[in-house]
Amino acid sequence: MFQENKILFSLILIVYCLPMVSLAQETTVSGRVRDAETGKALEFANVAVMDPGDSSIVAGATADFEGRFSFSSKNGQFLLRVGYIGYALKFEEINLEGGDKNLGNLTLTSGEQTLDEVTVTGVTSMFESDIDKRTYNVENSILAEGATASELLNTLPSIQMDEDGGISMRGSGNVLIYINGRPTNLSSEETENILAQFPANSIKSVELITNPSSRYDAQGVGGIINIILKKDQKIGLNGQVNLSAGTRDKYQAGFNMNYGGEKVNYFASYNYQYRDLWEESESLRRSLDPNVSPFLDQDFNTRNWNQGHLARAGFDYHINEKITWGTYGQFNYSLRDRRRIYNQRHQDMGRNLDSLFVRTLTEDQFSRNIEVGTTLDYDIDTLGQKLYGSVSYANNFQRRVEFFDQLYFDNNRQEIPGKRQDQIYGRPLESDLFIAQVDYTKPFSGGGQLEAGLKTTLSYFRPAQTFDQLNLETGEYVQNDTIANRFDFEELVYAGYAIYRNKFGRMAFQGGLRAEQTNTTGYDYNSDSTYINNYFNLFPSLYVTYELGDQEELLVNYSRRINRPTWTQLGPFYNAQDLLNTRFGNPVLRPEFTDSYELGYNKGWENLLFTGTVYHRRTTDAMTRIISLLENNAAVQYWENVSVRRDLGLELINQFELGSNFDATLSGNFFYSEVDGQNLRENFFNSNFTWTVTLLSNWVIPDLFNVQLMADYRGPIVLPQGEIDPIYGVNLGIRKEVLNNRATVSLNVSDIFNTRVFRIRTDDIEFSQMRFFNRETRIGTLSFTYRFGGFKSKEDKPSVRYSDDPF
Repeated sequence: MFQENKILFSLILIVYCLPMVSLAQETTVSGRVRDAETGKALEFANVAVMDPGDSSIVAGATADFEGRFSFSSKNGQFLLRVGYIGYALKFEEINLEGGDKNLGNLTLTSGEQTLDEVTVTGVTSMFESDIDKRTYNVENSILAEGATASELLNTLPSIQMDEDGGISMRGSGNVLIYINGRPTNLSSEETENILAQFPANSIKSVELITNPSSRYDAQGVGGIINIILKKDQKIGLNGQVNLSAGTRDKYQAGFNMNYGGEKVNYFASYNYQYRDLWEESESLRRSLDPNVSPFLDQDFNTRNWNQGHLARAGFDYHINEKITWGTYGQFNYSLRDRRRIYNQRHQDMGRNLDSLFVRTLTEDQFSRNIEVGTTLDYDIDTLGQKLYGSVSYANNFQRRVEFFDQLYFDNNRQEIPGKRQDQIYGRPLESDLFIAQVDYTKPFSGGGQLEAGLKTTLSYFRPAQTFDQLNLETGEYVQNDTIANRFDFEELVYAGYAIYRNKFGRMAFQGGLRAEQTNTTGYDYNSDSTYINNYFNLFPSLYVTYELGDQEELLVNYSRRINRPTWTQLGPFYNAQDLLNTRFGNPVLRPEFTDSYELGYNKGWENLLFTGTVYHRRTTDAMTRIISLLENNAAVQYWENVSVRRDLGLELINQFELGSNFDATLSGNFFYSEVDGQNLRENFFNSNFTWTVTLLSNWVIPDLFNVQLMADYRGPIVLPQGEIDPIYGVNLGIRKEVLNNRATVSLNVSDIFNTRVFRIRTDDIEFSQMRFFNRETRIGTLSFTYRFGGFKSKEDKPSVRYSDDPF
């Protein structure tokens, strides 16, 4: 027995000693890969040790979610290669002598030219793909010159804009818009008006987060669009000034400045824009109600005059090597004047005129938004353990007054004086948004990382509306108490999350759970009614990637999301702009919940990057717009919860380069959608298959100029009661470097062929309608940008986050 134990002990000793002998001949190489300018970790960057004689790979690894890597290599003199798609390769000589070799932060540059560097004539990639998001570096987009943020988004793959300016991603319109990583409380019933207040020149990049993990707010079924504003991190004084002029009175001017010292980095920016835009609409509605005129033929023409001022300033103070404190302030001021003329013709079965209404709208709108915030970054140790905290507050005030003058005509087009209407419609709004959060990150020496955090989001909205009509007999204005109202709404969300991630060989995973307690209260002044809805929910998420080979991986992920109704969907207000086409909120509308699944494949070659994703979304209690006819042939649009909405799609993205002077991104999204609203009424069901295709290309003609082209096609979109017809368009821009590469001159034209016209068909048991809507989309813009300073970026100092980065 003793002899057997001795043999067993010897075998165990050999097993343990062999790895030690092997390790004595190897070195463990570790470090972290970051963006040289922003300090952002580069997920899945490739790090390899190469034989300097024949460039063969000796050892290597792919960085994890935080840009960290670790691998073992035999000892000797080698060449270290660090690479990431869209960045310049980095090479360094390295001597491995055994033990551990921590290379610290390895920084890569995106290939952008600085004034102190050699001129680069090749193209710079706009597109980066990470495990849970795609980033479009739009800072140098030619097509974005002189545009607004909403017009910029409309040029990006996967994003579409509807006739009302609403944003959708992969066919889903329930998208959450972030500005620097935080939700916005800027005033507007429409997303477009929020985005229009940000000039495209103020934007550095746009992140599309199609299936957000537990570190993000659970709100936003369709995903999150995060707009990152420009903020430099360079030493010395540097910045840029930009000017642009567009067809039919569209002007923009602004500057971005930065002063970086050893301890403090100051930044400031200002942008002004003036835009004169037109819109036109036509529709024909046929009613099946025998008590009203069978046809309603309508049209309107609109002219908008928009002005906006956006100012932002702040500083980052590096207190010591571990602690950085940042603070910022933002001021947004906008004005809009609008004039619209409605023509509404009631017709008989032979399309002969029964009566005519002519309604003239004159609008005056003003809004002001102030936002302040402060952050603190504490790097607890050199292993990556850190603590982050932030607090921010925003206040918004809007004044909106609309004046209406409506004339009535008989079937002979003769005015009926006694029926004239003179109305004043006011819609003031004030809101407050308070956000506080703390996040903790703890890497483990044996591998893996834990993240956890708490967040409080307190939103308060105080919308109201007044409606006064002139009494033609007394000459006094009388308030309409049915339309006039006030609705106070507050939404308080308390959240906490935990995420664990690790990597085992070729497989990496990230699992998380987010808990959110939501308390909402709405008070309707007209009915003296209070609507309370408090609920607690858990939102799990799971991401798994498997590395199949060099720059080739498989991805699987799942997340659960929520879409809470906004005050505009809940508020019991009659929209009185057009009394024959009105809207009304639903104060008992419930939130919708979505389970989202994705299966993806990424493969990179020397000049090609391919991404394919199959996705499925199942949404219960889906919120959707319903249109019904009233007795006077007026259409009212309101919100309801339908049983379920299902989406199944395939998204393909190909980014390729032909030589050093041409690159293109070709993307396609093919999806099937169905809406089941049979909980509302029988046979209330619709479905369709549709697709979108987008081409975005860059071409450098050496010593002449750069060319950028965007072309897109969107197939039909299903609605619960109809369909939106296909739409397509082409944008083109050119840019020329001047003044020794210190300045650029750009010329772009959007929607060259003027084809982005919306046609919406609605079919219902009560009526059918065909609507045509066109807004000014063919715009030519001439832009000039001058850059000054241009000192090289600080190394190894990540920029401070302003609620900007995902938590």
